[in-house]
Amino acid sequence: MSTRLFGAPIKRKEDPRLVTGGGRYLDDLGHGALAAAFVRSPHAHARVVDIDADDAFELDGVLGIYAHDDLPGKVGEPLPLLIPHPALTHGRTGYALARDEVNHVGEPVVMVVATDRYVAEDACQRIRVRYEPLPVVVGIETARDGAARVHSDVPGNVAAHLTQVVGDVDAALASAPHTLTLELDIERSASTPLEGRGVYARWDDERDELRMYSSTQTSTGVRAAVAAKLDLPLAKVECIAPDVGGGFGVKIMHPWPEEVLVPWAARRLGHPVKWTEDRREHFVAAAHERGQLHTVTVGFDDDGHLLGLDVKFWHDNGAYTPYGIIVPIITSTQLLGPYKPGAYRVKFWSLYTNTVLVTPYRGAGRPQGCFAMERTMDAIADRLGLDRAEVRARNFILPSEMPYDHGLLFQDGRPLRYDSGDFPATLSKLKALVGWDDFATERAAATAQGRKIGLGIGCYVEGTGVGPYEGSHVQVETSGRVNVSIGLTSQGQGHETVFAQIVADELGVRMEDVFVTTGDTRKMGYAVGTFASRAAVMSGSAVALAARQVRAKALRIAADALEVSADDLEIVDGTVQVKGAPSASMTLGTVSVLSNPLRYAFDEAAQAATQFAGTFDPDRPPVAAGDEPGLEGKDFYSPTQATFANGMHAAIVETDPVTAEIRILRYCVVHDCGPMINPLIVEGQVHGGVAQGVGGALYERMVYDESGQLLNASFMDFLMPYASEVPTIETDHLETPSPLNPLGIKGAGEAGCIPVSAVIASAIEDAEGFAITRMPISPSELWGLRRRYAAGEITPLRRASPRSEPADRAEEPTP
Repeated sequence: MSTRLFGAPIKRKEDPRLVTGGGRYLDDLGHGALAAAFVRSPHAHARVVDIDADDAFELDGVLGIYAHDDLPGKVGEPLPLLIPHPALTHGRTGYALARDEVNHVGEPVVMVVATDRYVAEDACQRIRVRYEPLPVVVGIETARDGAARVHSDVPGNVAAHLTQVVGDVDAALASAPHTLTLELDIERSASTPLEGRGVYARWDDERDELRMYSSTQTSTGVRAAVAAKLDLPLAKVECIAPDVGGGFGVKIMHPWPEEVLVPWAARRLGHPVKWTEDRREHFVAAAHERGQLHTVTVGFDDDGHLLGLDVKFWHDNGAYTPYGIIVPIITSTQLLGPYKPGAYRVKFWSLYTNTVLVTPYRGAGRPQGCFAMERTMDAIADRLGLDRAEVRARNFILPSEMPYDHGLLFQDGRPLRYDSGDFPATLSKLKALVGWDDFATERAAATAQGRKIGLGIGCYVEGTGVGPYEGSHVQVETSGRVNVSIGLTSQGQGHETVFAQIVADELGVRMEDVFVTTGDTRKMGYAVGTFASRAAVMSGSAVALAARQVRAKALRIAADALEVSADDLEIVDGTVQVKGAPSASMTLGTVSVLSNPLRYAFDEAAQAATQFAGTFDPDRPPVAAGDEPGLEGKDFYSPTQATFANGMHAAIVETDPVTAEIRILRYCVVHDCGPMINPLIVEGQVHGGVAQGVGGALYERMVYDESGQLLNASFMDFLMPYASEVPTIETDHLETPSPLNPLGIKGAGEAGCIPVSAVIASAIEDAEGFAITRMPISPSELWGLRRRYAAGEITPLRRASPRSEPADRAEEPTP
């Protein structure tokens, strides 16, 4: 029998090609194409009064200069609102090129097309745009004040307001023995993939067809949007995602203005056109995420059991809402984590600001919700003098209570119903991994050396595998090669490996004979996209179902040829054979020949197989009624709800007593994504997510001034962790299968980054003795908190721990 590949830590098939320079990214394509560049607004909020491009037209090599008034029909209409919601009462999207008003620095105003990018950029410098500045709204506090408006017809800058309630929250809080209120803050950050966005388009005038390439996470979505905007039949548009150098959410949004304008210009000019984003453009013209302010009021009993939870938060959605209110909806529901909250009420306001628009970034609203909930759990433990892990354990949803319905609606509009998980077992593994029960001894030793260390913890649940569907096509060639096509794009997740493992197992073929194509609408025209930790669950399930179709057909055809029952056959290493008598066999390639008689005249393998084919039997049709030629299958998977992965992280950090530098000494993860298709790839996903989480906790933030200028729009100024700042990550896994899909799997892509801010905040406050309520945190901010603590402006934590709090309070910190 073939060795089972599902669950094997197989090295990624795609890596040798990518690491040896064989990748083909967007900018590797279209070397003869014209180049596009953009004049972008230098103002955060202004009216566009006049555009003078006369000097730019004088440059040799300039072939086109376009402003909004030059855009015809649907190209000049507002960009689509992709995910409407009843609570989004004032949804707004921008234009491909600003019409009358700009609402953030970096908004495109003019497009130039020239023979090369140098000429196009020179032309942009010559274009003079006259603006009339308008009042600027930056930050949540300014937005909710409402004195100035981003959009004149949106009162209070409120794009959306949504409330969900389960139980009588007011009564629960009023009767609770203890209540706490916390004010919490997560700042704005961004995906910043290694490769920025990019578009390359070719128009075929003879066939009236468009082929475009985009560095996107959703090629089918881009195709549909561009076809609609350019008023083309969908069948006349192809969109291909080449190798994509990272996405993390910023490449979900579609269509970006450039994805409409570049194909439009290629069609208008009759010549291929390309645009690739530079780094500053990415900072000021792509998308950000994370910025939220939370007020959490919690009621609990003497044992730390939650009785009522009342959450209000304000979400900064930037200048526009093309992706609706998915991020705050996720925050409002995933905030609950693995806990039973008692009565729960959540209200959020999604607010416009004159800053870059917000779309999901890896974690997509979950890091903010996890931060709020985990800070709350630590605060309860501190108030009661209880162990922080024990407080969490007392509030866990138990395995016997699965499936657990929270009574809320999730991001997909379906019930927030956890399908699986064993939270007590996960916590037990985490405590053993990090040495939770022995940490007091470790802290005492560090304190004796004059060092400050702290232990933090964070728990989360992640909705994964959201619908509506994904599909797959699996085809066996007469050579035995197996071609697999999926609609998802790939940005480094290992799709070529993971889906090959599934097909190899389902079909009983060698993995090296399986070839996976992603992100090509010519191969799979209907798909949703790669985001929300959905690839393995959605496409993995579709791939398995399609492969099972192929297997069933192969066994049926081979059984007929070999004159045995299909139940007596098995497929081993690409050969269909009789169980117990492997000499009676045929290869899958031969079965493919039998399924496609027309191959006979052109294929030596087909000629050799005609002894089985019955091709010349006058009483038997070459293809059975109701059947199709070819050994292939196509299927779609559409779930009834999301499946919920979960995990828990712990960290030990050291805070320098003089400089307040924060160093992560250990970082431990226990993760449950159900059965792991490839543990090596799951580990890579977790490690990458933790690295991004460390960036969000300690380094990365978007710094705007009051006029809406992004002050750190370059990698010289935008801090990020290097390898030296990302600790060695220690992992363990739990595998509780999901009952919702044929493979029992759950997503893993975002798990690593979700609780990191909460974990590091927990560890820092454990080291310092005062609460941490805002992330990210820098050494200078921690030093400032120490000063306030020493001055008695910050209340010390109550929890008993072997730290020298009186001495720390008395000492005046030094920078």
